[in-house]
Amino acid sequence: MSLLDRQEHRTGGGAEGLQDDARLLHALRPHLRAFERADTAPGLLELIGDARFVLIGEASHGTHEFYLERARLTRRLITEHGCTAVVAEADWPDALRVDRYVRGRSDDVDAEAALAGFERFPTWMWRNTVMREFVEWLREHNRSAPASRQVGFFGMDLYSMYASIRAVVAHLQQVDPQAAARARARYGCLDHRGGEDSQAYGYAAAFGAVPSCEDQAIEQLLEMNRRTGATLGTDRDEAFYAQQNARLVRNAEEYYRTLFRGRVSSWNLRDTHMVQTLAALDKHLHTTRGAAPRMAVWAHNSHLGDASATEMGQQGEWNVGQLVRERWGRESVAIGLSTYHGSVTAASEWDGPAERKRVRDGLPGSFEQLFHDSGMARLWLPLRDQPQVAQLLQRERLQRAIGVIYQPDTERHSHYFHTRLPGQFDALLHIDRTHALQPLVPERRWHDGEGEVPETWPSGL
Repeated sequence: MSLLDRQEHRTGGGAEGLQDDARLLHALRPHLRAFERADTAPGLLELIGDARFVLIGEASHGTHEFYLERARLTRRLITEHGCTAVVAEADWPDALRVDRYVRGRSDDVDAEAALAGFERFPTWMWRNTVMREFVEWLREHNRSAPASRQVGFFGMDLYSMYASIRAVVAHLQQVDPQAAARARARYGCLDHRGGEDSQAYGYAAAFGAVPSCEDQAIEQLLEMNRRTGATLGTDRDEAFYAQQNARLVRNAEEYYRTLFRGRVSSWNLRDTHMVQTLAALDKHLHTTRGAAPRMAVWAHNSHLGDASATEMGQQGEWNVGQLVRERWGRESVAIGLSTYHGSVTAASEWDGPAERKRVRDGLPGSFEQLFHDSGMARLWLPLRDQPQVAQLLQRERLQRAIGVIYQPDTERHSHYFHTRLPGQFDALLHIDRTHALQPLVPERRWHDGEGEVPETWPSGL
């Protein structure tokens, strides 16, 4: 069905809007590039160039093709372009368990065991078949790589407050039992007031039911900073890992207190923490390996696309993509991924079971609909240093974002926001039909759900 033939099925804009989209697509078509795999997409690696921070997004947390193409592109960056760190929208302690496995420093027998540390909802986000294959590949790569070229796997999120507390204390118990006792005393404030329930602590502290533990978390971070600065040699990695856990506790304590005061401030704190983690890793890896590192950063489009070019920015939110651009400029590149329809792994409510859900067709007036109308199954659009594209796409359009929850009945309200694509990303990869990510943890409702199995599933790296 052509663009004009769909007039009666559209809402908002009518025939005039359809004709505008048809003219836009006609003008945009020379810039659209077909691809089969992200790692061989014509011109994409040239666009990335020498960027040290390669931000690779996803329009959902449960799409097989997003994870697969991101892993493929990252493998190419590792093997041919000197990437030595993968930093994911994941909790630091759980990701560190994977890092120890891929660098031959753990007792985990395989990648599935190494990924088992991701026990918090949503488990499928990192415990899935694509991640299992990528982690095994990373371990094999590191076995033959010199120490300076081994690739680490790290997390930059901040939900693991109590797991990070345990990690700080465990580290100190090994190197300085007296320091461990001081840490227990400080962090005891959070244990007594939260009972290892981060949100319960945050709610109570936000509304004055209990005093906050901010001062204690800051004191412990300052002590860890001093210790790490004085640590040399082979112990420096472990000292840094513990320092990062202490930084996470300090930021998570503030995040959970702020969570009940307003979405904007808590979002900003979370993404600021992620960028602080990138900066700390950048400094640590540069110091310990003698050269500025190159990182592949994996997270949702809403974190990695520059918020200042979106409706989020108009509401006072910033994000990783914006902060990275402001700090590192053209040393960074941001790549978004999108889809028009298919299936997705998501829950119906927070902490609910994984389901395999049908993804509805992209809404009229959305970027998803525009790219679908090209008739190309897979396309990518360069956006950096493309003045003609910037002119064509200067007006805002809708863009879909599916997180760990998908609510198709309220899709416009729950999953769409306006963006200016050329300001948001440096490149966009669109895969018109996509499929649900397969969890490693058995999920009955997932197997009973909708959707098709892709030809490359469950492997394909």
